Amino acid sequence: MLRKILAGLFCITVAASAFTSCSKKDGGGSGAESTSAATEAQTEAVTAQPATAANVDIANFTAPEKGDTIITMDIKDYGTVKFRLFPEYADKGVENFIELAKKGYYDGLKFHRVINDFMIQGGDPLGDGTGGECIWGGKFEGGTDPHLIHAAGALCYANSGGTNTDGSQFYVVTGTQYNDEKFSDLEQKGYAFSDSAKDIYKKIGGAPWLDGNYTVFGQVIDGLDVIFKIQNVCVNLQNYMPLKDVIMESVKVSEYNGEDIHWYLDEYEPFDPEEIRQASGRENIDIANFTAPRDGETIVSMKLKGYDGEVKIKLFPEYAEKGVENFITLSEQGYYDGLTFHRVIKDLLIEGGDPNGDGTGGESIYEKGYEGGTDPHLIHAAGAVAYSNEGSTNTNGSRFFIVTGEDVTQGMIEEMESYGYAFTESEKEAYSAHGGVPWFDGSYTIFGQVFDGLDIIYDIEGQEVDEDQKPKKDVVIEKMTVEKYDGGEIRWDLSDYK
Repeated sequence: MLRKILAGLFCITVAASAFTSCSKKDGGGSGAESTSAATEAQTEAVTAQPATAANVDIANFTAPEKGDTIITMDIKDYGTVKFRLFPEYADKGVENFIELAKKGYYDGLKFHRVINDFMIQGGDPLGDGTGGECIWGGKFEGGTDPHLIHAAGALCYANSGGTNTDGSQFYVVTGTQYNDEKFSDLEQKGYAFSDSAKDIYKKIGGAPWLDGNYTVFGQVIDGLDVIFKIQNVCVNLQNYMPLKDVIMESVKVSEYNGEDIHWYLDEYEPFDPEEIRQASGRENIDIANFTAPRDGETIVSMKLKGYDGEVKIKLFPEYAEKGVENFITLSEQGYYDGLTFHRVIKDLLIEGGDPNGDGTGGESIYEKGYEGGTDPHLIHAAGAVAYSNEGSTNTNGSRFFIVTGEDVTQGMIEEMESYGYAFTESEKEAYSAHGGVPWFDGSYTIFGQVFDGLDIIYDIEGQEVDEDQKPKKDVVIEKMTVEKYDGGEIRWDLSDYK
């Protein structure tokens, strides 16, 4: 939807790690070590994609026949979700899930991992992503079938690096919508999709880069709105665990009796944004991005080679204490001097701060890393300065990005709300006035805001880039200087410049 897909590609390591079923021996699946492993797994997944994809009919949205076995899941405080099963394409996966459900295995378990615009994951009796097993003991080979894809509402097994490690953990896809441009981006990375799969991803959305790597064995036939509501809960960004438990009260095996089927989100009542806001735990607080620095306040000035003037950044230690300390110290050490902006994506961001110059390097001032966190006072409005990460804010280092974004119109806000987003009034006002990338909120540590030199940022955004989104002509940070604000001009918006 919109340009949200870029957020998914920008943080592709999140996708790789989000549904991993980890053992305690493997470190539990959270933190920097698991993120590194996830990146490795994602690379393998890309190279493992076939050069061509079978143009078979997609079965996800074929209706069950009366009397077919289905799954009915009652989720506390949210409602009921019903799933159609596909034994003809995933016989062992379906058998495993049915037998576990009959035993009451899933009753009382929680969704332990939730990532907005991607998926919700559950089925672990330990509740942290490290447990669970199949009916045969340990793990089993669930396989994949091209008739089933990761469309929104798909029911799939989490695994530990291959479908021969399927167990009890599962996830339900929410995902995002795709278009030809985004499919082209994925295909350049080695992915291949059939025409029928593309048609579905364009209509309903999903997570197409997962196809061929995870066992899809079911599809939501009713209650998709419940799944999309759950994906908006407030989570701990270290492990994406909901702060308030989302519990499966019961998961039962039942029969399809010919009741109405609702495959698509637009078949349900529109979301109530206020209800979503309350469920997410967010408050209607004032947005701090555009509060002017005080005389004598510490700021950072960035001088770029070949540009007149400087980019001046207000800092927010009251909302991102360790992030600000990290940025100030690295700047004072001269760490950023001579580095380039290695990634530029139009209408989204410019990224720099990597001594390797390719997005693979950089580190913080803290010996064992740190949790940067997020704060709802700060949003990804145009000019916001935030740390890049590898799947969560506990992987912040030296790399940072500056938001350029796009205009956020009332129509865009309404469209996002139709997909389960909810904006506070202060967020709406800030995004409407300044633009940005609201779908990044809650995923990256914002620690600063450009208050002068925004025109330089947009000039960089307009540079010609190569296939890796790196400027063909180096954009070099000549000097990063920590200084005191002396009452100079404040220009938050591009319209403030001549």
